[in-house]
Amino acid sequence: MKRGTTLFLKIAVIFIGIPVPALCIFLVPEIVNYAAELYPDIAYMKYLVLIDLYAAAIPFYFALYQAFKLLSYIDKNNAFSELSVKALRTIKYCAITISSLFVARMPLFFLVGDKDDAPGVIVLGLVIIFASMVIAVFAAVLQRLLKEAIDIKSENVLTV
Repeated sequence: MKRGTTLFLKIAVIFIGIPVPALCIFLVPEIVNYAAELYPDIAYMKYLVLIDLYAAAIPFYFALYQAFKLLSYIDKNNAFSELSVKALRTIKYCAITISSLFVARMPLFFLVGDKDDAPGVIVLGLVIIFASMVIAVFAAVLQRLLKEAIDIKSENVLTV
């Protein structure tokens, strides 16, 4: 396969990763401070929420790195290899981790949405959870299909 065929997807992966540091630097502290203002009696929770929000960025970037590696494997004609299966498995686990972290913080979304009378906050939390679960299921399906294709390929090599 030509080396530049996945260039657009690699650029897309890079552009997906660019806004997250800005969100972590500027938006996350504002969200945490706003939640502390809404609930001054549990303001000590803001540090736990801050750690939890930053913790979601780690598997996100790890999954982006694995996606970039997967695209590199495709460029090098190694798409049907165990390395690709491993990258898809890692992406699946990262998506499950992100979804789990947001499920754990759903009570915060409900508290803020109830106090602010803004159901959009709750919907935002649910969208993040379901989007990451869709990515996890999609990666699992691709991982299984790729594994079966590798098995069929190895059977054909042994048959001939």
